[in-house]
Amino acid sequence: MNSYYLRPEDGFNVVIHPNRNLFTLDYKAPDLEFEYGDSDKWAAELSELYSYTEGPEFHLNRKCFEEDFQTHVSDKRWVDLDAMQHRAHAMRLLDGLDVTGRERRLKLARAILYMAQGTFGDCSSEAEVQHWMRYNVFLLLEVGAFSALVELLNMEIENSAACSSAVRKPAISLADSTDLRVLLNIMYLMVEMIQQDDLADPPEWRATRETFKTELGSPLYNSEPVSVMLFGMVTKFCSGHAPHFPMKKVLLLLWKTILFTLGGFEQLQSLKVCKREELGLPRLPEDSIRVVRNMRAASPPASASDLIEQQQRRARREHKALIKQENLDAFNEKDPYKADDSREDEEENDDNDNSLETEPFPLERDEVMPPPIPHPSSERVSFPKGLPWAPKVREKDIENFLECSRSKFIGYTLGNDTDTVVGLPRPIHESIKTLKQHKYVSIAEVQIAKEEEYQKTPLSGGEEDVEMCATELLYQGILPSLPQYMIALLKILLAAAPTSKAKTDSINILADVLPEEMPTTVLQSMKLGVDVNRHKEIIVKAISAILLLLLKHFKLNHIYQFEYMAQHLVFANCIPLILKFFNQNIMSYITAKNSISVLDFPYCVLHELPELTAESLEAGDNNQFCWRNLFSCINLLRILNKLTKWKHSRTMMLVVFKSAPILKRALKVKQAMMQLYVLKLLKVQTKYLGRQWRKSNMKTMSAIYQKVRHRLNDDWAYGNDLDARPWDFQAEECALRASIERFNNRRYDKNQSNPEFLPVDNCLQSVLGQRVELPEDFQMNYDLWLEREVFSKPICWEDLLQ
Repeated sequence: MNSYYLRPEDGFNVVIHPNRNLFTLDYKAPDLEFEYGDSDKWAAELSELYSYTEGPEFHLNRKCFEEDFQTHVSDKRWVDLDAMQHRAHAMRLLDGLDVTGRERRLKLARAILYMAQGTFGDCSSEAEVQHWMRYNVFLLLEVGAFSALVELLNMEIENSAACSSAVRKPAISLADSTDLRVLLNIMYLMVEMIQQDDLADPPEWRATRETFKTELGSPLYNSEPVSVMLFGMVTKFCSGHAPHFPMKKVLLLLWKTILFTLGGFEQLQSLKVCKREELGLPRLPEDSIRVVRNMRAASPPASASDLIEQQQRRARREHKALIKQENLDAFNEKDPYKADDSREDEEENDDNDNSLETEPFPLERDEVMPPPIPHPSSERVSFPKGLPWAPKVREKDIENFLECSRSKFIGYTLGNDTDTVVGLPRPIHESIKTLKQHKYVSIAEVQIAKEEEYQKTPLSGGEEDVEMCATELLYQGILPSLPQYMIALLKILLAAAPTSKAKTDSINILADVLPEEMPTTVLQSMKLGVDVNRHKEIIVKAISAILLLLLKHFKLNHIYQFEYMAQHLVFANCIPLILKFFNQNIMSYITAKNSISVLDFPYCVLHELPELTAESLEAGDNNQFCWRNLFSCINLLRILNKLTKWKHSRTMMLVVFKSAPILKRALKVKQAMMQLYVLKLLKVQTKYLGRQWRKSNMKTMSAIYQKVRHRLNDDWAYGNDLDARPWDFQAEECALRASIERFNNRRYDKNQSNPEFLPVDNCLQSVLGQRVELPEDFQMNYDLWLEREVFSKPICWEDLLQ
């Protein structure tokens, strides 16, 4: 007889019904095969640049190119010309962009866009399109196309006539942003293609790529990095002065520019390793990217109310009762002998509010499952491989532990001394040794210590050697208007969030998706509905990636740059906004099919478009999840973690906004990385949620122990820690703000330097040699001044000489 083992990791789940010899088998989907990275696949990133409403413009671009090509070159195809002919034609098109006629300039810009799109009319496969896109983009960069495009874009941004016309229009459509869209499309394609590092590239292309990367992050274009110019477009759009700006394209280009110039997650890890070596810090205990990729998704449990609801639903379907209410009393997790606590009951009721849930948490129902039957085969015995993360300990943790131990055993304290262990028992010695073995000093701690030294000794501390890397240049560029940039990004994120309701005062982010003529048939309406939803998802993806990249790079460059951006995000209500985003049926969002594969570029230009039907529109792709939506969710959770880590005031915001039930619902997504960041957010607030919450969510607590890094003497799972006591949250934020302002003033505000610390010129010759501009009234009364200040006052020259 064959034996079959039903394993949870294969998606099988056994539900034993209480007081019945009855069990059912549920099949749940396995872990989502999602690989988190800097961006999606090549074709997906290109297709998301265009809305489906823009579909007819592909052939319009081709028509503009071919008309000009046949007039000035020959009847040959583009792919049949040699390199010299390619270069000559590209330069001729570029020269034509200087013409004053708007229509002529737009046609030439469309011809250049067709080149950047890979001259798809001469191609028969996606691989060919990709080859010619890369070739043409490097050709355009070589002849100076990007600089010309930046100048044209600046001209369109400053086009007051277009702005005033758009402000007066009752409804903005695709036609209002035509010129901007063509320019942004070319720039996006150039940045996207060049930032991809291909080992097959010739050496000259590799050199061109590095040069372009440096130029893109430097203030060469219009005396500011391109990213700062794009941030300016975002704020101008949100202020209502330019409602016709195609915001999705601006945000995508901004994201790719930051990704290219600053580097992605792999580069961040390498930079972190290099920076720790420069500062003389020990190596990282592990590669965080590799650890997360090797994690398996956990399956957090259903609460008691979830089990009741599921059993009642199944009973209604089968038209017979499987359980009775009184039989569930044994499985109620509340302690009947515990005194009632109104606060804890309120939290528990809130946590069990499953109005947005449709399915319970899968695979974990140990409350009603018997212990597993041991199998004789030794091959099936698996032992835990240990915790995924090496534990970390801060210097402050060691100090606190020693202070408590000294107070307890000796009765005195020694301040910040972490070496003296006289009088302490042997087990305490061992504990201190263990803590010091896992002591972790972060780059941020070193940077804070250095900044304190600069503030204490502004004269003897010497000049700070600031490396002018791309991150530093970007921070200097956005520093004057950083609060406005953060508010603008969050406004757009709010408008694009699926949980946001349409309001008359909210900004219109659909300028580059709505057609001139609204749909007249059901099919057109369905297509536009898919397009609008897809458009919003792409905007969320771009903004979440921009914010995360900036936070991570600023934190590595200098901790106070990170804190400045993070504090303004918090002031702009980023924390409740992200929680509002997750307060939806997150599984529906992850598995949304807002795409029409036959309309995606480059498929749509290589194949004849089939007749669209309602069935083909609803079909979408066959993936078990939507890559961009899962990517966005993980990014937003990572941002929330960065904003709240080690900040008690912000952790309390998570508690006040009742984030625990929202975050628990997000654990339904069976993806290890997403679950890890949800569990981190639950861990930091666990001590504030009350004993009843912890008691009722022991499976979630177990998942935190298994997945999240341990702080050896962190009392997170109990409420008796000092940090759980009342805290002056306003003072905490104000102290941080004061430190940030001191840093920004010292390093960047040269105009308001303290005059006490300015150098003084004591050289007689240089002082007398300076040309001083005297006012007219002084010159007219010069004789009177001489008489009063010089001749009438006795001067003792001997005293002056001494």
